[in-house]
Amino acid sequence: MKKTTILALILIIASCKPESKKEESKTIEPTVETRQVRNYPKLLADIFTAHGGLDAWKSQRTLTFELPMEDAKEKHTIDLRSRKDRVDTEQISMGSDGKAVWLMDTEGQYKGDAVFYHNLMFYFYAMPFVLADDGIVYHETENLVYAEKSYPGIRIAYETGVGTSPKDEYFIHVDPETGKMAWLGYTVTYRTGESSDNVKWIRYDNWQTVEDLVLPKSITWYNYEGPKILDARSTVNFENVALSKDAKSGEFYAKPEKAVVVEPKNKG
Repeated sequence: MKKTTILALILIIASCKPESKKEESKTIEPTVETRQVRNYPKLLADIFTAHGGLDAWKSQRTLTFELPMEDAKEKHTIDLRSRKDRVDTEQISMGSDGKAVWLMDTEGQYKGDAVFYHNLMFYFYAMPFVLADDGIVYHETENLVYAEKSYPGIRIAYETGVGTSPKDEYFIHVDPETGKMAWLGYTVTYRTGESSDNVKWIRYDNWQTVEDLVLPKSITWYNYEGPKILDARSTVNFENVALSKDAKSGEFYAKPEKAVVVEPKNKG
């Protein structure tokens, strides 16, 4: 496999762009939603419903999907409760056993950051449902306007110490006509550890139904200048998507004998 194969998505996501100004916002008080353990802002709860329902999502245990690459396919497998995961290609594997991230690359081809990448595409794919995770704080945000259409939204931040990059922020915006998620804005703070105003944008407008849940068939990154979204830049397709209520064994996510535990690449 070419050394740049898996790096391609990271270059898409982490590419430098002009910074956009982030508006001030205030925390949204959650509304009472029945049949849900936690309370969510009404807009977000309605998005969950439009995508098949949070209860239906939580009833599933294992998610798998494939990413077609230039010269290989990546197969991603995720335990939706423990968030253990595994990514396999013909040449390398990486994953998390719940305690550490491991990489099996016997030929030394992988030059990326497995700690950053191993579950990255899962979080983009599993929108909006991952925005129901613990440790999230919801805020108001201005509507996103694109092609003279206004998309209401919510700003999502994380409590201190949550996740690999707790200073990351997300902006989820809904299509008012369909009720489904339409745009995701996000910042990347992983390598610097510092908050960022540089919001990147992904469009969600190509859906498929899997086990009664509405999930992406593809997602598209857009070019932008400051707060203005421009034209489409790059699309990632998801193939052979499957959900199962059965869990994989612990051995499936465990570090293989020939794998090594990896640490984050140097920041900065």
